[in-house]
Amino acid sequence: MGEHQRDNAERLVVVLGGELDIDRAPMLADALNTAIDQPGGPVEIVLDVAGLEFCDSSGLNVLLRAHSSAQGHGKRLTLRAPRPQLRRLLTLSGCERLFPITDDT
Repeated sequence: MGEHQRDNAERLVVVLGGELDIDRAPMLADALNTAIDQPGGPVEIVLDVAGLEFCDSSGLNVLLRAHSSAQGHGKRLTLRAPRPQLRRLLTLSGCERLFPITDDT
């Protein structure tokens, strides 16, 4: 699914690749829940999705739940370098405004 890197105490980068679908979404949900719920954990969680080739509605659901949970914990979930397919999914679902998006690597 991906790797975790701690840029610093404030930011955790999670690198995703391949497909985020019904089979893999639960793994991402668990990883994000752990990062978000961790006391004293990172304030920003960056999902580097440059290598994510496909995301279906179950993957989008994980992103939305993580976004809501992060907000509830005073944290921020950012998407880095989403491919056109994910950008379209966010736009069509009306969710693009929820996620800060950066193209920085």
